[in-house]
Amino acid sequence: MKNEIISTEKAPGAIGPYSQAIKAGNMIFCSGQIPIDVATGEFVSQDVAEQTEQVLKNLTAVLEAAGAGLNNVVKTSVFLADMNDFAAMNEVYGRFFSENKPARATVQAARLPRDARVEIECIAVV
Repeated sequence: MKNEIISTEKAPGAIGPYSQAIKAGNMIFCSGQIPIDVATGEFVSQDVAEQTEQVLKNLTAVLEAAGAGLNNVVKTSVFLADMNDFAAMNEVYGRFFSENKPARATVQAARLPRDARVEIECIAVV
């Protein structure tokens, strides 16, 4: 089985030696997304709720490039700069995963890329 590199201009490009996602068989492994608006190349804001919404829009774009969507996600990992932001992140996250509720881990990280307040990665099955 050959791995397929997934790439889309509708989500921020990789800023290092990695892919936005890899499709291996029927599984999609999405790299962590941070709240970059592809139109501006900048964060949407410093508000964690707005950042979470942008992160999930970015993940959606990557999944769509792989022929999937959020309904195919089976596992997410959420990284927060401050666990006190959990409730605000969780409220937005719940709107995106209202029907399909994947397994999830949420942890506080000492520091995220570009000092984001939230980063999310996921695994999906198609």
